[in-house]
Amino acid sequence: MADGFSAELWDSTADIYAAILSHPFVRGLTDGSLPPEAFAYYVVQDALYLRWYAQALAAVGSRAPENAGTEMFSRHAAGIVTVEMSLHESLLADLDIDPRSVETAEEAPTTLAYTSYLLAAARGGSYAEGVGAVLPCYWIYWEVGKHLLGQGSPSPRYQKWIDTYGAEDFGTEALEVIAVADKLGPGLAAAERSRVQRHFRTTSRYEWMFWDMGYRQEQWPV
Repeated sequence: MADGFSAELWDSTADIYAAILSHPFVRGLTDGSLPPEAFAYYVVQDALYLRWYAQALAAVGSRAPENAGTEMFSRHAAGIVTVEMSLHESLLADLDIDPRSVETAEEAPTTLAYTSYLLAAARGGSYAEGVGAVLPCYWIYWEVGKHLLGQGSPSPRYQKWIDTYGAEDFGTEALEVIAVADKLGPGLAAAERSRVQRHFRTTSRYEWMFWDMGYRQEQWPV
């Protein structure tokens, strides 16, 4: 586990992470109880989310004070397009969903709210604020992936998801961003530090909401 500023951020969301692990969507991945239609809904929404998340990463990278930060976030944004989107295309095929249908799918309320918040923080806040906003998606998925990897799943498609996010390569990217947060922490004034913490907690909450959205197959009100 991390230390320094990143540990402070993580510890501040311990309640949210515990709620994520106990959510029936996440538990259903390992015991096989997650309804396939809920997983299919989630996969489509996650594909939509990742497009905007890649843009948020690119926006954070554009504000980095050093070339290394710009390169890292640009590389991660490109990786989402090549690696995670290929996972979703594979899962869509497993679920008998035409990948072209994602092009016309509509963002659910939670998807739109989460991505809008990310882009606002990445484009309108400081570099540190952007890092704080995008970090939970890296970190929570990695921690959840590792947690579920130890349990496994009777469902091949759920196991494929678990293997991706519990993998060492995914963890390496998460650790790179955690290291950035730790480097930034000591130089932040109190007000900016508070904003980074607020962004981190808010997007951690959105992570819980995203799984809950998938489980409920959230729809827009009439």
